[in-house]
Amino acid sequence: MQTLPNPIQTQSPSSPTVSTTIERRKTRPVKVGNITIGGGHPVVVQSMINEDTLDIEGSVAAIRRLHEIGCEIVRVTVPSLAHAKALNDIKQKLNNTYQPVPLVADVHHNGMKIALEVAKHVDKVRINPGLYVFEKPKADRTEYTEAEFADIGDQIRQTLEPLVISLRDQGKAMRIGVNHGSLAERMLFTYGDTPEGMVESALEFIHICESLDFYNIVISLKASRVPVMLAAYRLMAKRMDELGMSYPLHLGVTEAGDGEYGRIKSTAGIATLLADGIGDTIRVSLTEAPEKEIPVCYSILQALGLRKTMVEYVACPSCGRTLFNLEEVLHKVREATNHLTGLDIAVMGCIVNGPGEMADADYGYVGRQPGYISLYRGREEIKKVPEDQGVEELINLIKADGRWVDP
Repeated sequence: MQTLPNPIQTQSPSSPTVSTTIERRKTRPVKVGNITIGGGHPVVVQSMINEDTLDIEGSVAAIRRLHEIGCEIVRVTVPSLAHAKALNDIKQKLNNTYQPVPLVADVHHNGMKIALEVAKHVDKVRINPGLYVFEKPKADRTEYTEAEFADIGDQIRQTLEPLVISLRDQGKAMRIGVNHGSLAERMLFTYGDTPEGMVESALEFIHICESLDFYNIVISLKASRVPVMLAAYRLMAKRMDELGMSYPLHLGVTEAGDGEYGRIKSTAGIATLLADGIGDTIRVSLTEAPEKEIPVCYSILQALGLRKTMVEYVACPSCGRTLFNLEEVLHKVREATNHLTGLDIAVMGCIVNGPGEMADADYGYVGRQPGYISLYRGREEIKKVPEDQGVEELINLIKADGRWVDP
């Protein structure tokens, strides 16, 4: 009788292990003010203000609020030439009253004059290929001829070239930001409403930039449906690999909505790609105050081990073995220690799983027996104390190790 191999293999210490570190796709560095996107730098967090750019005071205050809570690049909209010129006043006021903040300008319909003006005042210009050169749709169109396709391509090049040269000569950056919902008509006719159409739209603009010796480019391919967004970014990464390109990617699920579902939807798209090593900068787009987006970004990055911006709390979900009010104790521990950025602290309800499940934590708070808890440093049990002294003794242990800082 044939003996089947045991599917569970014991690994010897010398055996290779599976990496638990995300291997990020190698991309070229792109400078945006004093921040670098790509090139192995930490994933950058972005957001966008809601204020009218003509409101200088309101825009400066909104940009500052975002930057102070960790938003590293801030985007503003420039629907007119007047808005573009206002960016000069906004930037100067930020420099004089706060500090320089990397700014991105959003340029849409027929944006050549606006883009050229705003390029003088910001660090990066974002253009949407589907809207930058507006194509008037024809109701009776059934196809695009090769000549028509090429003719519009020439118009795009003529319109884009002055902006590319301006950004190139100033050492500034461009985001080629494709949106699934606003593909140009000829791309829709040629490729359909598909990730392929999104990728080809981006590549058309990339090729123009490269022909002008401009490479400070960031690419985004956003969609409001997560599966479309995932497919577009994965295809873009594949096509760039085939073409020898290494531009950084800006991730986002556009129009994600608000509340819990908006956060889950954004996380589903952004985190999935980051886990595959794809993505160099992110924005969570919520129908809420922009300040609400930043904590979600940092939570995604922290959960994936890509950035450490807060205390990591490990806590079991509680069960019949739990020896204290886990939710209440976790709240107390967090309230006392949440300023100790960089630490991992575990709060476990019982001794059954506690030491094993929290093995990677710096400190552990574990239910040992009714009325008592055990404090751990890593895997080592340090002392057993009455439950009502647990949080205080945890703080004392952190202080004794020289890892405490006052809030």
